[in-house]
Amino acid sequence: MRSRFGTTVYKVNVDAGFTCPNRDGTLGTTGCLYCNNDSFRPSSCKPSLSITEQVQSGIAHTKKRYKAGKFLVYFQPFTNTYAPVADLERLYHEALDNPEVMGLAIGTRPDAVDPEKVTLLERLAATHFILVEYGLQSIYDRSLEFINRGHDYRTFLNALEMTRDRGIYLGAHLIAGFPTETREETLAMARVISGLPVQFLKVHQLQVVRNTPLETLYQEKPFHTFGYEEYINFIVDFIERTSPEIVFQRLFATAPDDILVAPQWGRNRHRMLSDIEKSLEARQTFQGKEYRP
Repeated sequence: MRSRFGTTVYKVNVDAGFTCPNRDGTLGTTGCLYCNNDSFRPSSCKPSLSITEQVQSGIAHTKKRYKAGKFLVYFQPFTNTYAPVADLERLYHEALDNPEVMGLAIGTRPDAVDPEKVTLLERLAATHFILVEYGLQSIYDRSLEFINRGHDYRTFLNALEMTRDRGIYLGAHLIAGFPTETREETLAMARVISGLPVQFLKVHQLQVVRNTPLETLYQEKPFHTFGYEEYINFIVDFIERTSPEIVFQRLFATAPDDILVAPQWGRNRHRMLSDIEKSLEARQTFQGKEYRP
C-alpha cells in the first residue's frame, strides 16, 4: 500500500446493515458455529449512522491516533455483497465519496457474489483500490460442514475464478484450530492458498466466544484450543510455508475479554506481534522459506 499510495493506508470500518444468508433463513438462522460479530466489530461501527457519518467519524479517530492521511473503507460485519446490485452501488459510492478514501475492502462470502456484482466491483476498481476478502475459513469440506458454513471449498474456488483478472484484489480468511483438522492439515493450507490468485491473507486462531453455538458445544464437550506458545510456533510454521508474494493482514484474533471463553492468553496485540517477530528471528526464518510451489 505504501508503494502504491506513498504512505501507510489505514482501514476505517463501517457497518452497512447487511445480514447473511446463514442468518436470514436462506441457508440457516444460527450463523456459523463460531460467529459473534461483536468479537471483531469496532465500537465505531454503528449501522444507525449513515455510511458517510461512519466514514467521517472513523477518519477523525484514526487521524488523531495515527496521524493517518489515506484510508480504505472496510465493509466488515456480516456479508457485504449480500444485497441487490443497485443498493451495493449506492453504498460503495457513498463510501468512496470522501476525498481521503482511496478504496474499499469488502468482507463477504464466496456464495454471495455473482457476475453482475463482480462487474460492479470491476468498474470501481478502474479508479480505486478494491479488495474483496472472501471468508473461506478452511479448505476442508468436513470443517466447513462442522462450522455450519453453508458452502463448500469448490464455491470459494468458483468465486475466485469469477473475480480474478478483473483489476480486483483478492483476499482470503482462514481459521486455525478446528477440532476436525490435524495440525499438519491446517499447515498444508498455506501451500494451497499460495497457489491461488490471492494477494492478501488473514489467519487467526479459533476462538470460542459467548452467545455462539460453538460456546454451547465447548461447554458440553470441551475440545483443544491453542495454547499461547503453541500458537506462536504454529503461525511461524504457517508463515514459512506461505508464498512471499502474499500479504498477511492478520496473524491472530483478539476478541474482547468480556465475551472470550477460550483460549485466554492474556496478551495484547503488540505483545503477540512482538513474540511472533522474536520467534521468526530466533529460528532465523522468514515468510516463504519452506514454500514450494
